[in-house]
Parts: sequence; C-alpha cells; structure tokens
Amino acid sequence: MSSSTERGTDGRGRTTGSVLSGLAVALGCVLFLGGFVWAALIYRPYTVPTDSMTPTIAVGARVLAEKVDGSEIRRGDIVVFKDSTWGDLPMVKRVVGVGGDKIACCTKQGRLTINGTPVEEPYLQGSGPASPIGFKAKVPTGQLFLLGDHRSDSMDSRVHLTDGDHGSVPRSAVNARVDARAWPLGSVGVMQRPAAFSALPGGTSQPGPVRPITLAVVAGAVLILAGAAYGPLARRKARKGA
Repeated sequence: MSSSTERGTDGRGRTTGSVLSGLAVALGCVLFLGGFVWAALIYRPYTVPTDSMTPTIAVGARVLAEKVDGSEIRRGDIVVFKDSTWGDLPMVKRVVGVGGDKIACCTKQGRLTINGTPVEEPYLQGSGPASPIGFKAKVPTGQLFLLGDHRSDSMDSRVHLTDGDHGSVPRSAVNARVDARAWPLGSVGVMQRPAAFSALPGGTSQPGPVRPITLAVVAGAVLILAGAAYGPLARRKARKGA
C-alpha cells in the first residue's frame, strides 16, 4: 500500500513539473517570437555608412528605425530619408527645423538658433561651435532642415542651401525615425529626445514601442530557459522524494 502511494506521489510530482515546465516554455515562446514579429512589423534595421552622426551614432553602427509617416516627425528626431537631390542612398540625419522655421548659426556662444532661440546641443561632436561655417535658412512649409551631429564632417542641409528648397527635404522623403541603437553592444540603447527641442512649439516626438518589445523578448527567453530547466529538476526532486 505504501509503495503504491509513493508511486502515485512520484507520478503527480512528475506530472505537475512537466505541466509547469511546458506552460513556462509555451508562454516564453509566445513572448519571444511575438516580440520579434512585433519588431519586424514596426521597425527596420539600418547600418549607418558614415561618421556624420557621431558621437550619437558611430560609423557602421546598426540602428532600429520606426516606420512612420513624415507628418509625425518633430524637431530633434533622427530620421532615415532618401532624396534625389542628396543622392540615391538612404541617409541618416537629425531634424533641426520644420516648415516655417528660421534656422541660423551661430551666436557669439557658438549655438544654433531656431526662430531666434538658441538651442543647446549636447550631442554634438567636439566642443566647438554648432557649425564651422555660418548660415541662415528659412524652411519652406512641409519641409525639414537636416544636420549631422558631426557638423565638421557632415554633408547635410548646409551643402544644399542654394537649392530651391533652401537645403530642406520634403517630409514625404522620410522613411523612418531612428528609435534605438542595436549594435555594437556597448552602444545599445534608446535614442533620447533632446530637451532643448521639447521647449519649442510642437515639442518632441514620443519613442516607439522598443522598450516593451525588448522586455517581451527578454522575458520570453528567461521563461524558455527557466521552463526547460525546471522540468528535469522537478522530476529529479520527485524521484528523490519517492
């Protein structure tokens, strides 16, 4: 009678362990794979080919860019765009002006101004002025004025000032907004919206769902590993208790 009871207890322990292990693995797979599917629907990976955005984004870095409509772009956003005037390849630059803005550089303190308001740009390469060359431009309606963070080594709106649109590109040229750095590992992180732009009319954009996506993928991986390890441990414990 005792032997039968022990076998029953052992069987229930093994069954419970297997069920919990299976549930953890199943839920982990849903979160893990669901996170990647979610990311694939919203984000595009890009490799930045030049150092025009250093130190914010290094040359060769991989970024995740959220697929958005050009109408959603705000000052301070880093965007991926393609414009025939600029070339045939996608480019990555920071938006510093939108339609109607008057952009100028530089003040006596070396700052960029937007509609006469000096902008603090802590993300710039080096400690010099916001641009090694002075310039002024008025951004036409429906257009964006774009600069690289490495101002002394960036082919941006300043180079195209004599074009019909005063160096700007149409909002429709934007394919995506950079939301996070994905590679190299030491630079992984979500892009911060510059505080100086948030105080201007229109404010700054909100980050996409990169954080909850990352959380889902990490939580899924943890559950899969924990579930896979729990099953054998539960069976071993049941055998020892038999």
